[in-house]
Amino acid sequence: MSTLPDVRGALTPNRVLSDLTWLRVGGAADWLFQPADLEDLADFLRDLPGDMPVFPMGVGSNLIVRDGGLRAVVIRLGRGFNGISIEGTRVTAGAAALDAHVARKAADAGVDLTFLRTIPGAIGGAVCMNAGCYGSYVADHLIEVRAVLRTGEVVTLPASDLHLAYRSSDVPEGAVVIDAVFEGQPGDPAKLHARMEDQLAKRDATQPTKERTAGSTFRNPAGFSSTGQADDVHDLKAWKVIDDAGMRGAMRGGAQMSPKHSNFLVNTGGATAADLEGLGEEVRKKVFLHSGIELQWEIKRVGEP
Repeated sequence: MSTLPDVRGALTPNRVLSDLTWLRVGGAADWLFQPADLEDLADFLRDLPGDMPVFPMGVGSNLIVRDGGLRAVVIRLGRGFNGISIEGTRVTAGAAALDAHVARKAADAGVDLTFLRTIPGAIGGAVCMNAGCYGSYVADHLIEVRAVLRTGEVVTLPASDLHLAYRSSDVPEGAVVIDAVFEGQPGDPAKLHARMEDQLAKRDATQPTKERTAGSTFRNPAGFSSTGQADDVHDLKAWKVIDDAGMRGAMRGGAQMSPKHSNFLVNTGGATAADLEGLGEEVRKKVFLHSGIELQWEIKRVGEP
């Protein structure tokens, strides 16, 4: 077994990850590393044996960890990586800063990043997934990110280098995003906060926000440009093709496709990761047989069965 570097942060062996994910499922990672600061993270990645896989993990809002766990070092950023600073209309946010918190702080300063308000998760994941809502995406606002490479080098990557596409990016393999710079439009703070309240009300009326979910389960199957902009002519919604295939409310064990919004996979209580992923695959099969559309997972699934 490879020897891991000495650290100043917390390095925990055989750490069960279920309590770190919104769906509350999953086995243990070989190691969980919570760095004390940027230097600790950079030194760790530099000295980590090259054959040891790394998995950066945010707040687990868009993730299924399989029941057999993860043969990797999971890196989870916390305090020291969640700062938010604002200069003019530019907002710099740490990777561990919650999307909703960044939206609120920006609005306080009269900067419009309101699209982040209803996106579950933290900034690191939002960048990696080119997260978006209400017609705006990270790609529309991102200027650059800083990341630590597996070599331990801290690099600044312009947004153009990330090739942001619909729910995807080209963040270097094994790199850990540590912060991101966004450009927003100026706006009146009161109006920006009012807009976010309207967005929250709309979300709560249409999505199972009180349940254990991981956000949207599948990507919308068509109708998006490379930056994630919707094309109204060919726009298809995942929930609609799931409904058409008769899978709204479908269950497997403790897993269910939400009756409220059929593109949300819910742990109703006691679901295993196998229940959740298995139900998702059953939905994909039924949709394909019904419409010929092959749904793609938006939830990331990692680890061993």
